[in-house]
Amino acid sequence: MDRKQFIQFASIGAAAVVTGGMAGCSSRVPANSASDIRRRAEKAVYVPNGANRFQEQLMIWGIIPLQIKVSGKDTDGSIFVFEHAKMGKGGPPRHFHYDQDEWFYALEGEFAFEVGDEKFVLKPGDSLFAPRMIPHVWAYFGDNPGTLLLAVQPAGSLEAFFMKSCGMNHPPTPEEAEDLFAAHGMKVVGPPLAEH
Repeated sequence: MDRKQFIQFASIGAAAVVTGGMAGCSSRVPANSASDIRRRAEKAVYVPNGANRFQEQLMIWGIIPLQIKVSGKDTDGSIFVFEHAKMGKGGPPRHFHYDQDEWFYALEGEFAFEVGDEKFVLKPGDSLFAPRMIPHVWAYFGDNPGTLLLAVQPAGSLEAFFMKSCGMNHPPTPEEAEDLFAAHGMKVVGPPLAEH
């Protein structure tokens, strides 16, 4: 086969693959699609500024405000989006997620972060991605309240972790934290950040 014939043949083959693939996509129904649809939001999910997806006031350990923006129940567990709005100083212990990537976006104030061996300060408009299995820790140190938007993919059981933590009115002891984090796909590997 000469070069010209090869190019013509390859073009026809590529067109057949693309056309067939497109036709297959339009007519193919994924397995379990009926159950997937039932576990996803069936209409838009609007959450106004300063509100929680489920219209309840939530505080993790009585100190970190939580506003769910997109529940894992809305996305069949593919993503969970939440905000720590108008929070005071502090943050969680150093930990990592076995199966989840986490993204942070500073809206108000400055947040100190450590991801692995790297240190960052997030100011409004800055974002940071923390891959799964990499220890990370963060804290807010400003004098005025700070706000941090976060997304976790996949959602996993982090939302359930937060709901359980919102039932506590104090930070967990190191032993409680270890058990609580472990039950929800995370491991505590150090204390919270010390104040700068």
